[in-house]
Amino acid sequence: MSRARVLLLTALAMIAFAGNSLLCRLALKQTAIDAASFTLIRIVSGALCLWIIVQIRKGSMRKAGSWPSALALFGYAAFFSFAYLRLTAGTGALLLFGAVQATMIFWALKKGERLRLGQIAGLLLALTGLVALVFPGLSAPPLGAAVLMLGAGIAWGIYSLRGKGSGDPLGATAGNFLRAVPMVVLLTLVTWRSIQFDRAGISYAIASGALASGIGYAIWYTALPALKASGAATVQLSVPVLAAAGGIIFLGEPITLRFALASIAVLGGIALVIVERKAAAS
Repeated sequence: MSRARVLLLTALAMIAFAGNSLLCRLALKQTAIDAASFTLIRIVSGALCLWIIVQIRKGSMRKAGSWPSALALFGYAAFFSFAYLRLTAGTGALLLFGAVQATMIFWALKKGERLRLGQIAGLLLALTGLVALVFPGLSAPPLGAAVLMLGAGIAWGIYSLRGKGSGDPLGATAGNFLRAVPMVVLLTLVTWRSIQFDRAGISYAIASGALASGIGYAIWYTALPALKASGAATVQLSVPVLAAAGGIIFLGEPITLRFALASIAVLGGIALVIVERKAAAS
């Protein structure tokens, strides 16, 4: 695969991932759809899209994925939607990304990986940025919503860790989306009193599931083999930035000084961990 094609696919995947935050926030802010219905439609449309892609590739979903991974996927998607009832697109993406990376770093520590001094400094800087972002104050995001998004990040971190050994990550993702469908159906039944939706909300949810999730993952897994592990982790630093930019352009969301400083701390700290890990490996 040519370098230009890898760069193009990677850019498209990052835009798709950031688009999930924008589509969810847009739907819950500007349409009548509720968080549970958005999650249901997102997972179902994502499962259908991924099933079609796997069939085109002549793959099999019979043994792909697992129920524990599907539960982690469901937890991520549900917490994600309910958190975005009150979070801006950029703040939500930053909290999500920070929690995902922190989960994976702490798991590496538990497995015996030793951090260099620079990595420790980066981790502390990133955690300080997350704490500063949610610390009570006039410009702080709602604490309950922030906790939900951190929970979504932890769930996605667990999902990512479970999928690391998969020989066919796209097939596993398709299988996990399919297994998550009955879980979101149950969530919708539990919250049936608050169910409401409209055509625009349904459209945004389908776009989030089929385009930003289904096709987004297919593009990412196509580009991933050509990226080094450190490069794949580094490029994902762009997702919160893209989400924040999209929030400003499409949703008219403001960028506060607190968010800007927290972003520098979180993204800079994680970048330092990645760079130091690359240096240690070489």
